[in-house]
This record gives sequence, structure tokens and C-alpha cells, in this order.
Amino acid sequence: MAGTDLKKKREILFSKFPPGQVPEAADDLQHIEAVEVHARFEKRSLDVSYDLQQHTLRELDEHLVDKGFHLDNTLFTKLTRALIYYVEDTQLHNIGAPEKRLKRSASEAYVNAWEHHPHGDHDDTPPEWREYK
Repeated sequence: MAGTDLKKKREILFSKFPPGQVPEAADDLQHIEAVEVHARFEKRSLDVSYDLQQHTLRELDEHLVDKGFHLDNTLFTKLTRALIYYVEDTQLHNIGAPEKRLKRSASEAYVNAWEHHPHGDHDDTPPEWREYK
């Protein structure tokens, strides 16, 4: 039962404008490993299938938004999306899956900022003065 429970089938809805997003988005997502995509032009949507241990709906949605696609933002769609995000996060937590890292650029930004920030017992005093007695 746990194996079938992790195979997800979701629908990603797109806004009316700009038109023609569905075929481009379908082509883009088909290049992601372990994601099955079926375009539904009449509904301005994509049906996506994926294994929860490899992908989440949040990850796929964020990927599309980063690429410049406009997702449907009606209240019902936003609530549905938020519920799915919560359920998938909870399910991953319950099976003990490791948390996915922040986007590479964001995590590297924090590391670089930390390395350049004086912290701990940093002392600008020259070594010869610290040794002076």
C-alpha cells in the first residue's frame, strides 16, 4: 500500500494569459526525470504523475514559475494547491524522507554570507600584538 500511496497524479492549471502556455510547459516538464506529463489543452492544464520520493507538486510548480509560466491563481486553485503541498510535506515527513535542500543558489548565498561575516572569536589584532608580553 505504501508504494502506491507515493505515486501521485496531479493537475497543474494555468492562467488564461498569456495563451499557449500548456504545450510549452508540457515540453519543459517532460525533460524532468521520472515525471509523466499529459497536456489537456481544453482545460489549460497538465496532468502530471510522479513518485513523491523524487518530486513534489510544490517543486514542479516552482520550476514552472521560475521558467516564466503563469499558474492559475483563483482562490479555489490556491487553496487546493496549498492543501496538496501540506499533505505531500506531511507524507514525506511521516515516511522519514530527508528534507530537500533549498535551491542551490539560495543555500550557497547563506554559506557565502556566513563565511564573510565575522563571527565567533574573530580578532582583528595582528598576531604579533596578541603574543606581546
